[in-house]
Amino acid sequence: MSRLKITEIFHSLQGEADTAGIPTTFVRLTGCPLRCQYCDTAYAFHGGAWWEIDAILARVKELGARYVCVTGGEPLAQKNCIELLQRLCDAGYRVSLETSGAMSLEAVDPRVVLVVDVKTPGSGEERRNRYDELARLQAKDLVKFVICGRDDYEWSRAKVAELGLTDRCTVLFSPSHEQLPARDLADWILEDRLAVRFQIQLHKYLWGNVPGK
Repeated sequence: MSRLKITEIFHSLQGEADTAGIPTTFVRLTGCPLRCQYCDTAYAFHGGAWWEIDAILARVKELGARYVCVTGGEPLAQKNCIELLQRLCDAGYRVSLETSGAMSLEAVDPRVVLVVDVKTPGSGEERRNRYDELARLQAKDLVKFVICGRDDYEWSRAKVAELGLTDRCTVLFSPSHEQLPARDLADWILEDRLAVRFQIQLHKYLWGNVPGK
C-alpha cells in the first residue's frame, strides 16, 4: 500500500495564487531538499507521520472542501506524491500543487494546477532552479517569484522577460513577508507596467505564521 509522510492535513482559506480566499483542504507533506532563507514552513522539514493514500483521501473527504492543495515542504520530494495527485483528481477535486522550481514536473497529472516557486537570488537557492521545467507550464498554471528586495525584483523582471513567462501562464510577484513592504513591490510593478499579478499571503494577515492555518 502506498504511503506518504504527512506533517498536517487541515481546512483553511487559500492564501495565495488563483484561488485566494476559497475554502481549501491542505495536505502538507514532510521534507524538503531546499533551505530558502525566508521559509515559513521549516516545521515541515522533519517529523510527520506515515499515512496510507487511502487514509489521506478519507480525511480530505471528511473536511469537505472541493479544492485541495498539496504542499510542503517540497511535496515532489516524495515519489508517491504523484499517485496522490492522480487519485485526488480522479476523486473529482480541483487539485493544486505548490512546488519549487527545483523538481521535475514530468510525471505530474496534467489535471493538476501547478504553482511553481522560482527561487530568486534572495532566497539563497536560485542555483537549484530547473528552468527547462517551466516549458511544461500551461495557461491554467502559475509561476511565483517571492521577492526579498529591489535586486530580487529586477532579477525577477528580467527572468520573466527572458523566459516569456507571461505568454505561457499567470506570473505572481509576492513580497517576502518580513523583508519587503508590500506597497513597495506594488509600486514597482505599476511603475514598470508589468503584466504580472501582485499577491500577498492572505493567511499571514489573518493568522500570522500559525501551523494549520
